[in-house]
Amino acid sequence: MSADPDLSPEDSAPPTATFADLGLPEAVLERIVRLGFETPTEVQAASIPALLEGRDLVGVAQTGTGKTAAFGLPLLARLQPGASGVQALVLTPTRELALQVSEALRTMAPLRVRVLAIYGGAPFGPQLRQLTEGVDVVVGTPGRVIDLINRGAFDTSTIQTLVLDEADEMLRMGFAEEVATILEGTPPTRQTALFSATMPSEIRRVARTHMTDPVEVATTPSAPTTTSINQTYAIVPMRHKTGALIRVLATTEADATIVFVRTRQIAEDLGAELVSRGINAATISGDVAQAERERIVSRLRSGNLSVLVATDVAARGLDVDRIGLVVNYDVPRETEAYVHRIGRTGRAGRTGTALMFLTPKERYRLTAIERATHAKVTEVTIPTPVEVSAHRADTLLAQLPERLERGRLDLYRERISIMLAQSGTDPLDVSAALLALGVGDTGPQPREERDEMRAHETSFDDGPPARGARQHEKERDHERGGFKQHAPSRGEHGRGRGSGTVYRVDVGRNHGARPNAIVGALTGEGGLRGSDVGKIEIFSSFSLVEISAPISPENTRRIGTARVAGQTLKIRPDGGRPGRTSRHSGPRRPRD
Repeated sequence: MSADPDLSPEDSAPPTATFADLGLPEAVLERIVRLGFETPTEVQAASIPALLEGRDLVGVAQTGTGKTAAFGLPLLARLQPGASGVQALVLTPTRELALQVSEALRTMAPLRVRVLAIYGGAPFGPQLRQLTEGVDVVVGTPGRVIDLINRGAFDTSTIQTLVLDEADEMLRMGFAEEVATILEGTPPTRQTALFSATMPSEIRRVARTHMTDPVEVATTPSAPTTTSINQTYAIVPMRHKTGALIRVLATTEADATIVFVRTRQIAEDLGAELVSRGINAATISGDVAQAERERIVSRLRSGNLSVLVATDVAARGLDVDRIGLVVNYDVPRETEAYVHRIGRTGRAGRTGTALMFLTPKERYRLTAIERATHAKVTEVTIPTPVEVSAHRADTLLAQLPERLERGRLDLYRERISIMLAQSGTDPLDVSAALLALGVGDTGPQPREERDEMRAHETSFDDGPPARGARQHEKERDHERGGFKQHAPSRGEHGRGRGSGTVYRVDVGRNHGARPNAIVGALTGEGGLRGSDVGKIEIFSSFSLVEISAPISPENTRRIGTARVAGQTLKIRPDGGRPGRTSRHSGPRRPRD
């Protein structure tokens, strides 16, 4: 590729009114409009037309200016359907950014684009398998990309678009040699885009050596408006995040809450976990169809939904006045994403609260966020189990006057009188025990029965965010390419095998089905509780689910409209032979 000794900056045009003015293909434009994108940011307005023309580009922009869409939309527009080999490569400095960018590209893609995130610290097996099966776009860290190239698993000769995201950070982390090697192994005819927060001499050297007459775009982020939002944070080790969230949701006075997470898979898993705990929650991500998204948002507006778990792009354009709390379950990498997230509350003249979970190692992120929002972020503590129980008790007691006024208490007075006469128990103890049962406090439990993901978790240590047992289980499960069974948890799905009806649902391992996603769909659409769902066995093209509660025809119809892994969740009683087992529960396997 020929080199130009100097970058050729071009005068940026004034901000464009809408994305429709940028020259994007109709399919891409229609998709982003549906996602709620309206006005492009400065870097998007300046970069997208140049990249669509095929120009190389150097973008000098601070973190939080919309860079992912600036290079992602032209990248998607250039993809050739049905072409063989990897067509685009995005290099990022960290695993977290690789996951975030890959998720955003999947969400913005108008068709089913195959995007693969590859990064160190993860098993080679799944990444090698997906590369063999075929991938359109790879988003990866330089070290793992080099490893796969050296193994002969990643052929870069078909790449048409190459993006260096946060190039200055990659060089600062010592990836200069890996980046140069990757660039030299790609076709000289490729288009190259480089985005960096700063322009040190090393970045200019990369541009001179590996780019052709690049356009230079320089932008500055706009100052956000967050005066109506009380910004807070809590230090929460990674393994305790779900327990902390459940406590926060149990004590919040907000009418509705949005919980933001980094990836689609985290959204699905967390949403299903909340539903299984009896929380009125739903999930939206890039894989949720537009009609389903609109239905979920309608429920949120009407008050029929209390908690929404969402990824960044899926929540674009979401405007619901009832949202009084935004929880950053995962800290976004870009400060612009943080500003967009917390902007979902404090609307229409109301005040709102934003709570951010920081692991001990992420505490340093506070400075950048406070600088971006021009506001102080105050540290708070997560409610203790005692505080959760007290809040629930106070809520229940507040309903007493109205219930006393309504009357028809003779039956209950009689039952309590009989019990008091027979046991001689103090009436105050009886009242206290009834209140405890009313708030779900069943008394002290043996320590060995504690589940660290449950709401009564008693300790949040200040150690490093080491992964707990459940996270290790997930990683082992992912490494062997399987989907573990959904087993009843203590005290919740406590019925054994054979205590309910086994149903068949038409989604399986080949579709990418996961147990938590199936549980979430059944409870969200079928009027079931998490405790009604027992063992789940996943086969190649279908799954078997044990359900202890009856399902009405109307709920059967509603379940049939839900989607899991892109498939409608048709459900019916299983008519297969007894004793058949999945590949994960024994040696025998049914014929699907």
